[in-house]
Amino acid sequence: MKKFIGWIVVLVLLGGGFWAFRRYQVQKQEQSTTAYQTEAARRGPLQATIGATGSVRANQTAVLVWQTSGTIETVNVDVGDTVRRGEVLASLEQTSLPQNVILAQADLVNAQKALDDLLEPPSELTLAQAQKAIADAQKAVDDAQKRLDSLTSKARQVDIDAAQAAVVMARDKRDKAQEDFAPYENKPEDNLRRAYFQSRLADAQREYENAVARLNNLLGTANEVDLAVAQANLETAQAQLADARQTYDDLLAGPDADDISAARARVAAAQATVNLARLTAPFDAVVTAVYLKTGDQVTPGTTAFRLDDLSHLLVDVEISEVDINRVKVGQPVILTFDAVLGKEYRGEVVEVPPVGQVSQGVVNFTVTVELKDVDEEVKPAMTAAVTIVVSELEDVLLVPNRAVRFRDGERVVYVLKGGEPQPVTITLGASSDTYSEVAGGDLQEGDLIILNPPSQFEQQGGPPFGR
Repeated sequence: MKKFIGWIVVLVLLGGGFWAFRRYQVQKQEQSTTAYQTEAARRGPLQATIGATGSVRANQTAVLVWQTSGTIETVNVDVGDTVRRGEVLASLEQTSLPQNVILAQADLVNAQKALDDLLEPPSELTLAQAQKAIADAQKAVDDAQKRLDSLTSKARQVDIDAAQAAVVMARDKRDKAQEDFAPYENKPEDNLRRAYFQSRLADAQREYENAVARLNNLLGTANEVDLAVAQANLETAQAQLADARQTYDDLLAGPDADDISAARARVAAAQATVNLARLTAPFDAVVTAVYLKTGDQVTPGTTAFRLDDLSHLLVDVEISEVDINRVKVGQPVILTFDAVLGKEYRGEVVEVPPVGQVSQGVVNFTVTVELKDVDEEVKPAMTAAVTIVVSELEDVLLVPNRAVRFRDGERVVYVLKGGEPQPVTITLGASSDTYSEVAGGDLQEGDLIILNPPSQFEQQGGPPFGR
């Protein structure tokens, strides 16, 4: 009986001890769970980003100043007006301009006329006149050559006899023509028969004179003076023929490119001087400042207007050399402004420079972002928080950035197992502001990641994050 009672006592003690141990384990686990903030490792999408700040600027900005002196005659725009490229914004009084600007207007007219004449194609009449000039010059060469030949060639008797016979025949022909014309000599000049016989008489007279001249040349003896004159006449005629041909070729080929360039340069120079009397918009823009009024006196360098192209607003942001290779043209951007509460704006990377700038030993690259859905609340010079989306991943294992630690040269997270923190080595991939991709390691989906592990579990040795 005593032995039975003893076993009962032992069983009671063992049961009480087991109950006490289980109670201790539960309390310890409850304490651990209460002490640590945890989050289960999960899979999901990740938007990897790079953050920076910058100031909004217009696509183009220009400050216009006067390049000459004078009195303001008109101011055609006000602040806020939209202007087109080439639109006249202000002009000076004609009588107040310097002499060189006034005279340039006449120079411009003359230079433009010279250019127009140069570019105008030759007319049919001009080409016909050039062809006639060639024919006349060729005849002059032939005549001069014949004259020189007649002076330098020794006449043969047979040639003299032939020339004499030609004179006789030409004289008879002329006399016959004179007889035929005589009955109509007193007829009116518009009489067709009279005109016909008068033409025959003229041809016969010309033929006779040429025959006589030929005979005289054969019978005559040339001296040195006559030879020199004949040679000079031939050379002159040949030069005139060459000039006539060159003129015709030039007409067909059109104006010389150098001549056109020179004429256009004269027009441009005169126009530039004339343009000093007014200011025009260099591009489509909004007038953002006006510094003058009608009647003001201006001198070279006087500021007149500021223009900004607000059709495209840009933000320049400084990106570290560590991140620059992940930034590409065309990547989407999210922008927020302290001055515009509760709104996010879309943007796009439009320029990534190939060369960085070194400042105090740090290399940064100035990346340009363009706003795509800008409204009237966003204005140049405002400060923008820029988030560049460098990649978008789907269904990846995620770990909170705040939970990652650096231990023994490796990145780890602490996982709660059996109420105790256990380090798990991980390899990180892309990251956002709050989460990173787990690219490798022993972390499993569903593991309870400790967000606030005790400091005694951490080993200082480097930053928890790095790219």
